[in-house]
Amino acid sequence: MHDFSELTVSGRAYAAAHAAHYSERNLAAALQLYIELIASRPNAPEAGYSRAQIHNIVNAVVPAQELLDAQIGLALARLERRESH
Repeated sequence: MHDFSELTVSGRAYAAAHAAHYSERNLAAALQLYIELIASRPNAPEAGYSRAQIHNIVNAVVPAQELLDAQIGLALARLERRESH
């Protein structure tokens, strides 16, 4: 049985985030709304859509080299932790 109330809540939350992102061009508000949706309904389809939109925002505001440097740093830190255990 489906929980249509959860889908409706998730759908409304995603619509609000999407409107902030694309209609209002308020990236900070959109980012926060996407984050909140993922935190509150991590398994909803809209959480997956929100993750994709977060990637879009990140790619729009963070220079590519800075993203790469951050990803390399995260990977190195994880590998170092794995090797120390």
